[in-house]
Amino acid sequence: MERKTKLNAEEGKHDILVTREFDLPLELLFKAYEDPEIVEQWMGTKVLKLENKQHGGWQYETKDPQGNVVFRANGTIHEFVPNQKIIRTFQMENTPYPVQLEFLEFEKLTDDTSKLSMQIVYRSVADRNEMLKLPFAYGINMAHDLLQKIVGKLK
Repeated sequence: MERKTKLNAEEGKHDILVTREFDLPLELLFKAYEDPEIVEQWMGTKVLKLENKQHGGWQYETKDPQGNVVFRANGTIHEFVPNQKIIRTFQMENTPYPVQLEFLEFEKLTDDTSKLSMQIVYRSVADRNEMLKLPFAYGINMAHDLLQKIVGKLK
């Protein structure tokens, strides 16, 4: 089955371009990134902090059934324009992967459809290539499928 979330990683570049069209109005797509309760549902992780403002911060955490932290990530929000864009850093804690810079742009296509475009910038081509060795494409597509399903019920 073809993945709806598209990744473009050009050889020799420091970035990945991620695009996805959703059967959601622009406001609901943006809400999926803005509302901590919705973020927790489609990302499958606990939102410890989500300050949706310039110079705000965010932190997510996932624990196993025994209560051990298996994933923690954090960052700073550099720009937050409702229904338009979020610029933030992203860093997975306790991993060798360095911080990355993410530019998320939200676009209205029709009254009932919208598009997310993400440019993820890495410090080096090697860092980007290491990230691509992970099941990154599969994971982001799966998360976006879940976002569509969960937020689609809010229509």
